[in-house]
Parts: sequence; C-alpha cells; structure tokens
Amino acid sequence: MADHYEVLGVSREASDDEIKKAYRKLARKLHPDVNPTEEAAEQFKSVTHAYEVLSDPEQRRRYDMGGDTGGFGGGGFGGFGDVFEAFFGAAGGGSRAGRPRSRRERGEDALVRLSLELGDVVFGTHREVEIDTAVLCETCNGSCCQPGTEPERCDICGGSGHVQRQVRSLLGNVVTQQPCGSCQGYGTRIPHPCTACQGQGRVRSRRTVGLDIPAGVETGLRLQLPGSGEVGPAGGPNGDLYVEVHVEPHPVFSREGDDLLATLEVSMTDAILGTETSIDGLDGAVDLEVRAGVQSGDVLKIGERGITGLRSKRRGDLRVAIQVVTPTKVDGRTRQLVEELAQRTKAPEPRLSEHPQGLFSKIRDKFRGA
Repeated sequence: MADHYEVLGVSREASDDEIKKAYRKLARKLHPDVNPTEEAAEQFKSVTHAYEVLSDPEQRRRYDMGGDTGGFGGGGFGGFGDVFEAFFGAAGGGSRAGRPRSRRERGEDALVRLSLELGDVVFGTHREVEIDTAVLCETCNGSCCQPGTEPERCDICGGSGHVQRQVRSLLGNVVTQQPCGSCQGYGTRIPHPCTACQGQGRVRSRRTVGLDIPAGVETGLRLQLPGSGEVGPAGGPNGDLYVEVHVEPHPVFSREGDDLLATLEVSMTDAILGTETSIDGLDGAVDLEVRAGVQSGDVLKIGERGITGLRSKRRGDLRVAIQVVTPTKVDGRTRQLVEELAQRTKAPEPRLSEHPQGLFSKIRDKFRGA
C-alpha cells in the first residue's frame, strides 16, 4: 500500500491545513466527473482514503505508529464520495445534485402610457409607440460571451450548479444542497464576458412598436402586446408590453359610455321659431333641426354618431342638449317688441322650480333619459 503522505504529496510533519489543501487540489484534478479515466478513478480513491486517515487525529496517530487504519470508508466519513461532498458538494453533478440554473430567463413586462384625443377612439387608430427597454445584444446574440469564446463548465460543481454540504450532527451526517457559489448555480462560468452587454446578453435601447388601437377605448384601459416587452437575460423570451390609454378631455364633447354629449346654444328667437343648423362632429358635419318652442335642457338625439363600441362594434348616439341664450342688452325697439310678445303669449308668472337643481343637472338627467 502506498504511503499516505506520498499519495497526498505532503511531508510527515504537514499540518492539518496543509493536508486539507493538498487533498482539495488533487480531488479537483482526479474526480471522476472531471477526469473520467479508470486510472484517475483509482488515484482518486487512494487520495480520498489517504485524506480520511490523515485528517482524523486518532487514525493519523495509529498510522504514524505503523498501525492498521482500516479500508476505505473506515473513518468518520461515509466514504470517499461523502468526504469530497463535505468540502465541494456534488461537484460532478451526479444524480443527487439538482439541475443547473438556466441563464436564459423571461424578460420583464413593460408599461407605457399613451395619450389619445377623443376623436381617435371613435373608430380606432394606429400609433407608433416608442419605448426604452432591454433588447437582444447584437454583439454576442444573447450568449453573454465575447465573440469567439464560450462558457466553461464550473470546476467546483462540475456543471451541476449545486454543491452538497455534509455536516455531522447527533443524528448522523446531514447533507444539504445549495447553489454553487462559484457559478451562482448556472453550472458554467463565463471567462470572457461580452464587453457590449457586460455578460448580460441584452442591452438598453429605444425602439418603436406599432400599435393598432381599437375603437371604444377609454382612460385607464390597458392594451397587452404579448412578447413585445423586455428581452430576458441571456437572450431569454420577451415579456409583454402593456399600453395604458389616457383619453384627453375634448373642449366640446364629453363621453358617457359610447355616447357623445354636447350642448348647443340657440338664441331666444330660434328657440321660439325653430331653426336648422349644422355642427362639427368628431367624424364630420352633423345636421340638426331645432323645433319651435324648444326649451333649455331639451335633448336632441342623433343615432349612431357616437363612439364605436369596444366589444359590441355598434356606434353610440350623439346627444345634444339645448341651452337657450337670452340677450343681456337690448335697444328700445327690441324691448318694445319683446313687451308686445309678452302680452300676446301671456307668459306665466315667475315661480320656483319644483326641482331645486341647476340647469346643468337637469340637462344631465335628460341626457340619461334621452
């Protein structure tokens, strides 16, 4: 049998730390997952047995005195595999080690906000949205390595991405598994990271995404574009892009569901006699007929001149509330004519409304009932 000190390459006066360092060095070189030859396997057994003997104070004392130290596994450890795992874990990535962690991961979702005019949502529109996200690195194409290089298998975990630790306890040897600290659980190391992306496989960049906005969207609605978000680390699949819509207020029209609401001011004479007029709608001119005797708060409804529904695809209505405008300044002749009109029409005496609410509240209620 070979001398244990010679097997480890240390002197008989070597300290425990020197013996441990010598074993670590040889174990990394001879472990079956690193060096799969039969010769290396036999050497690894000899190295491990030598370490078992010399690392135990009592066995080393008996060995130095020429005594028998037993066969493989005769010491406090359960065998050369357990000894190796106690220092390096399951370095070969064998059946007890978990799978290595993948560098390729799904990218994060991205969120942008888009302002629209009310006219944009009548029939829908198309927009080019500019976003600042992570994109695939064109230099390494997501490999994270400098061109011409490739990842190397981790020599600590042997490519498994995990190491096992063995700890002695009152219940015996307890083995735990944890990610390899050398490769962060990936099983490989990148000796020459891509300089363009610092080994991430992706870089920040501004890009433009085309977006078809359907009719009927409203403020707060989020549109989802699958796969248009950030590219993942190491060229992983893209996350999703969410576009949150904000519809800007319109100076004339407001919205209630898919209906458009507006107020039309008419003169007192047009209210009395009736008139025909035209207004500018969001999608072209709209002809209106104001009947004679119309009252403030009356609502005219023009069918299917509102907003196309998001789901129904049916257009809402345009509802126009009438507001009669009374002149504030009149000349003598006009006043005389109005007085004659008042005598002929026998207008009712002024009285309080039985509904104590403002004009615009009345208009709103009539909008809802129109």
